[in-house]
This record gives sequence, structure tokens and C-alpha cells, in this order.
Amino acid sequence: MKIALTSLFVDDQRAALAFYTDVLGFTKRHDIPLGEDFWLTVVSPESPDGPELLLEPSGHPAVKPYRDALAEDGIPLAQFSVEDIAAEHARLTSKGVVFTQPPTDIGNAVVAVFDDTCGNLIQLIEMKRDENPTDAG
Repeated sequence: MKIALTSLFVDDQRAALAFYTDVLGFTKRHDIPLGEDFWLTVVSPESPDGPELLLEPSGHPAVKPYRDALAEDGIPLAQFSVEDIAAEHARLTSKGVVFTQPPTDIGNAVVAVFDDTCGNLIQLIEMKRDENPTDAG
């Protein structure tokens, strides 16, 4: 079993597509009209055949209170891994992305949280290399 697709509710699919491709650097995979909405997915250019992120319309009545409660508590709705969080923070900040938490060392990783402008907090994570790996044998 593997993860092929996960979804993220967005306030405006077209604005989300612009943010996730033009700012974050993802690549559009599917853009299929479905009535007033779209089956709209993006993928990482580093893994074009990897998992897709569905930019899901947020019209269901349960979405707003759910996202509002998480945002109020500062809880991100998605997490993306990066190789160099300091460089990614600088790159995104230069593009106007607002971080609600700057890069923060949490022990085995460094994390940062930003507002995706589409109704969500997103966490970036850079895992630290294990400097003292245990002997498996």
C-alpha cells in the first residue's frame, strides 16, 4: 500500500494553483473541470510520478470551522519536507510568503510554518541526519 493522493481544502482553486505552482514550485498534474469546480492536482517536480496533492474546494460546511479551529491553535494542515529549510525559508520569504513560525529546531528536525494564502497553515520540515547511527548488527 502506498499514498497516491492526499487532499487539502482551499478557498479558491485557481488562486491555490497559482500559489502552489508559481510560489511553492509544484507542477500541475491534473486540471479537469467538474461542474463549477475542478479535479486539480499538483506534484513535486522532484517526484513527478509520486503522490499528488488535490487542491480540494472548501465548500462543505464542515470545512470552515475545522480549518478555523486548527489555524487558531496554530496547527498545520499539511507538511512538506525540504532538504534545506533555511534556504527554503529565505526563498519563500523573498516571494512574500508569511511565516507564522520561523525555522525552529525541535531536536531531530527543524520546522517552519507558513500561511498558504488559501486558508491553511503548512509546515516545512528538514529532518536532521543521525550523527550517531546505532549499529543494526
